[in-house]
Amino acid sequence: MMNVRRWIGSAWSKLMDMPMERKLLFVFLVIIILPLTFIGYVSYSNYTNSIEKTTMSYSANLMTAMMERTDDYIDDMMRISSIPAYQAEIKQNLIRSNTYYGERQPANGGDKVQEDLNQVLLIQRGIQSSVKFINNMKRGANVVYIFDEYGNGYYSTESGAVRMDLEQSYNQWKELSANSGGKAILLGTEAYTSILNSKKYAFTVVRKILDDATLQPIGLIAVDTDIGIIEGQMVEMDKLTQGISFIVDENGGIIYDSDKQHHAKSIVQAPELLHTSEGSGSFYATVDGVEQLVMYTTSPNTHWKLFVLIPERELKSDSIRIRNVTWAATFVSIALALLISTLLSYALTKPLRKMMRLMRTVQEGDFSVQFPVKRRDETGQLGHQFNRMIVRIDQLIKEIYEMETKKNEAEMFALQTQINPHFMYNTLETIRMVAELNDDEAASDMLFVFGKLLRYSIGEVREKTVIEAELEHVRNYVEMLNYRYPNRFDLRIEADESYWQIPTLKLLLQPIVENAIYHGLDDRKAIMRIVIRVDQTDQFMLIHVIDDGLGMTPETRERLNLSFAGVDVSRPSRGGIGLRNVCERIKLHYGHRYGMQVLEGPEGGTEVVLRLPLSQPDTMSDE
Repeated sequence: MMNVRRWIGSAWSKLMDMPMERKLLFVFLVIIILPLTFIGYVSYSNYTNSIEKTTMSYSANLMTAMMERTDDYIDDMMRISSIPAYQAEIKQNLIRSNTYYGERQPANGGDKVQEDLNQVLLIQRGIQSSVKFINNMKRGANVVYIFDEYGNGYYSTESGAVRMDLEQSYNQWKELSANSGGKAILLGTEAYTSILNSKKYAFTVVRKILDDATLQPIGLIAVDTDIGIIEGQMVEMDKLTQGISFIVDENGGIIYDSDKQHHAKSIVQAPELLHTSEGSGSFYATVDGVEQLVMYTTSPNTHWKLFVLIPERELKSDSIRIRNVTWAATFVSIALALLISTLLSYALTKPLRKMMRLMRTVQEGDFSVQFPVKRRDETGQLGHQFNRMIVRIDQLIKEIYEMETKKNEAEMFALQTQINPHFMYNTLETIRMVAELNDDEAASDMLFVFGKLLRYSIGEVREKTVIEAELEHVRNYVEMLNYRYPNRFDLRIEADESYWQIPTLKLLLQPIVENAIYHGLDDRKAIMRIVIRVDQTDQFMLIHVIDDGLGMTPETRERLNLSFAGVDVSRPSRGGIGLRNVCERIKLHYGHRYGMQVLEGPEGGTEVVLRLPLSQPDTMSDE
C-alpha cells in the first residue's frame, strides 16, 4: 500500500513539474480519450450482448417451429403406416400371399410346389396398387414397402430409391418390431444403396400389420422417409443463423446433418454435446476446434434433439464490424482532438513563454523590456502587472543607488573628521613601553592585549576575516577579562585546523561571548567555562558557543528564536539586542537560510548555534 501511495505521489509530482503546455495537452487528451474509450467499449458490449440475445431468441423460435414441423411430418408418416390396418384389400392380399407362399414351402424335405404365376401377379397387383395409393398420399415418402410373413416385399415407386439390400433390411425391421404389438416404430437415419446404385439416406417408420380377427401378424409395412423434406427447412434455418444444424434421435444417432458430414453416424463422435438435457437451452463449446454457440431443443413426441451450432465469429461478425467502425471513429476523433489540443495548448501558453523570456532578460539587468498586452484575459492582466512591477523595480533600484551614494558621502565625511586610528595605536604602544621601563609587566601585558583588541575591533566591521582570526579575538577578549577577574573564565576552543581559513564575517563570536559572560555569570561558581566548537553538516558550517552559566528561561529562548526568524516580539529579551544584531548581519550577508538559534546548554547554561555557509563566496557583499 505504501509503495502504491509512493508511486502515485511520484507520478503526481512529475505531472505537476511538467511545462504548462504539456499539462494542458495531457488534460485535454484525458478529458477526450477517457469518455470516447468508455462510450466505445460500452456501445460495443451492449451491441454484442443485444446481437447475441436477439440471435438466440430468433434461433430458438426457428428451432421450435422446425421441430414442430418435423413432428407433424413424422406424425403423418405414422398415420401412413397405419393405413393397412384400415384397408381390407391390403389385408386380404397379404393373407393370400401368406397362404400362397406357405403352401409352397418345402415340408419334410419334400419337393417344392410349382408356382402359380397368375396367382402371384394377382397378389402383386392388388398390393402394389394400394402401395401406389399410399405413396401418393404424402409428399416425402420415398418408398412404402409391404411384406408378408415370409418376407416377400411389395412396393411401387418411380424414384428408383428402392433398397438394393431389401431382404437384409426386412430382417432388421422384423426383429426391431417383434415386440412392438402393432405400434409404429421410428428408426433413425440409415445409409443404403438403391437399385440405381446410388447412395441414399432415409429414416424409417415400421409397423406390424395384424389380422382383425386373430390379431396375429400377417405382414409388415415400412415407410422410408426422404430426409430432403427436412433438408429444405434446415437449409433455410442455416442461412438465417449462419451456422450448421443437425437432428439426433434419442439413441444418439444423427438423423440429419446440414453439412452432410455425419449422416447416419452417432453423436458420440461429438462428446462435448452429450451433456445436454431434455428441453431446450444453449451453451458455448469447442466443436471441431472452433468455439461455437450450441443451441438445442427437444421434441416432446419423438425425443429427437435439434442442434444448431453457430460459430462465435459468425455470431459476433456484426458486432465486430461495429466495433471496428467505432474504434476507427474513436481513433480519428482522438487524432483530431490531439491536433486541436496541441494548437490550443500552444496558443494558451505562448504569452506565458514570452513572459518567461522577458523575465530572463530582467534577471540579466535589462529593465527596459515591456510585455505586449493584447487581451484583457488573465494573461493580459498578468502582463500588465508585470510591466508595472518592472517599472517599480527600476525606480527602487535608482532610489537605492541614490541612497547608497549619499550614505557613502556621509561615511567619507565622518572618516575625515574622526581621529586617525594609528594615532591611538601608537599612543597605547608608547604607554606600554613606559610601563615596561618602569618594570610594570602586568600593565604592559594588559596594554598589549588591549591594543590587539582595539586594532581588530576599530577596523571596518564589514571587511572579510577568517575563523582563526575570530577565535583569536575571542581569546584576547577573555584574557582581558581574566586580568580584571583573575582566573574567573575558562575558554576552550574545539576547532579542527581545516576550519581556520574559512572566510567569515568580523565580530560574530565576541558579542555572543560577551552576552554569555555579562548575562549568564553565576556568582556561585568559581570558574565559568565557555566552549567554542566548530563542526559542519551537509549544508552548513556550525559554530557552537556553550556556557555553563545561569542560562535562560524557555520563554526567553522562544522569544529570541522568534526574533531571529524575523517575528516582531512585543518585549525584548534580556541580552537579546546584541544577539539579534549578529543574526541580522548573518542573514544580510548570506541569506535567510543562515542565522542563529538559542538552545539550552548541556550543563544547564546556554548554547548559541551559528549556521554559516561551508565556504563563503568570493562575491561576498561589502556593504
